[in-house]
Amino acid sequence: MQLKPDTPQLTWQGAVSLQKTENWVMPWRTPHPMHVLFPEPLLERSAMPAGVRISFRSNTTRVSGNIVPQNESGILDLCCEGEVLASLDLTQKDNFAFEGLSGEEKMIELWLPQFGQFQLRNLTIDDGATLRPFADARPRWVTYGSSITQCRTAASATQTWPAIVARQHGLNLTCLGYGGQCHLDAMVARMIRDLPADYISMCLGINIQGASSLGPRAFRPAIIGAVQIVREKHPDIPLVLMSPIYSPPREETPNAVGFHLKGMREEVQAAAEALQSHGDRNIHYIDGLRVFGADYEHLLPDALHPDAEGYRVMGKNFRTEVAEKFFVYGKPEK
Repeated sequence: MQLKPDTPQLTWQGAVSLQKTENWVMPWRTPHPMHVLFPEPLLERSAMPAGVRISFRSNTTRVSGNIVPQNESGILDLCCEGEVLASLDLTQKDNFAFEGLSGEEKMIELWLPQFGQFQLRNLTIDDGATLRPFADARPRWVTYGSSITQCRTAASATQTWPAIVARQHGLNLTCLGYGGQCHLDAMVARMIRDLPADYISMCLGINIQGASSLGPRAFRPAIIGAVQIVREKHPDIPLVLMSPIYSPPREETPNAVGFHLKGMREEVQAAAEALQSHGDRNIHYIDGLRVFGADYEHLLPDALHPDAEGYRVMGKNFRTEVAEKFFVYGKPEK
């Protein structure tokens, strides 16, 4: 039974919007109708479906699909009832197929690659198979950050640190990790404000330090302004501000505007404390070194981005340092 990609029973979780043509559907992590208002480099990253899943319930024993080939892509993971059953590299592929699933009705998730684009032409399940939407009642978690949140070098889509946290802590993930493009853009803050969320986290600083896009004068006010925008529609939910993880060459060496990571951590903490003193009772600061510090330098092959094992470490530590302290525990996946 062949399904169109916009079949109502198929839920595109973690996507902010869907671009639909006569031939395919593509998820975006920005609102496609408003793209003229967003920076072009950010759109290049928001086209990459980090954290996006196609979810449904069915008793099918096979799931296959036709896609538009991409010159680069990552790994597509198949999960049934939360368990990762199989993975496929989609680079330059125009189709995929997973076989040998149980004949019982189950929750099926296709975790899309965290880099490259994904344009689905159609999805096929067994003829006569059941098909129902997956009604996800888990708390919604929106996390914003850089390439270290997008996690290109993770082993697969389910092995990024946000995916690890979401799957183990029982959260419905929307990942807004944009490689090189976490610059506290006002349109991103407005987008986060307008997304449904029970928890929000922002991992701030590394792209701003690398590009010298904000200096010591502007960084803290930009954080406060972004949080205030988000609070217009999420006034009371837990909101975590996380400073940069460890990066040896950037710790004490100033960039073009005189900013190093030690100084940025102080500014993120000061922004959180200012908001707390102004009456925000549910904003929290976490030092990025508590999630990934100098002890893990050997997992930073380029002195900036964790490797696959490093992202697993980040997932474990973020869950301990943040999720278990500030997020209500949902129903975990296996």
